[in-house]
Amino acid sequence: MHALSKALCACSICLITIQAASAAAPAEALAQKSGCLACHGVEKKMIGPSYKDIAAKYKGDKEAEARLINKVKTGGSGSWGAMPMPPNVHVKDEDIKTLVQWVLSL
Repeated sequence: MHALSKALCACSICLITIQAASAAAPAEALAQKSGCLACHGVEKKMIGPSYKDIAAKYKGDKEAEARLINKVKTGGSGSWGAMPMPPNVHVKDEDIKTLVQWVLSL
């Protein structure tokens, strides 16, 4: 590969990384504001599973987004152990969708 091609490739990778990080910041702030981070860590299990573990579990599952939106909204238990997740009726539907899409992108 020529030096210019390598430089362009490196720049593209940097831009993609920066775009992903900048897209994550508002979603993570929304998770904080909505109370999600009281029970979930992005990388580490807390009361509930980490967001990265959730993303890994549902990777490639085309129905995951709809199921997780419903689960976040109505609550549930059993998928990750005995601790139930309470319903999140205080969070707007569009915010739940944004949060679920962010989690699945990790």
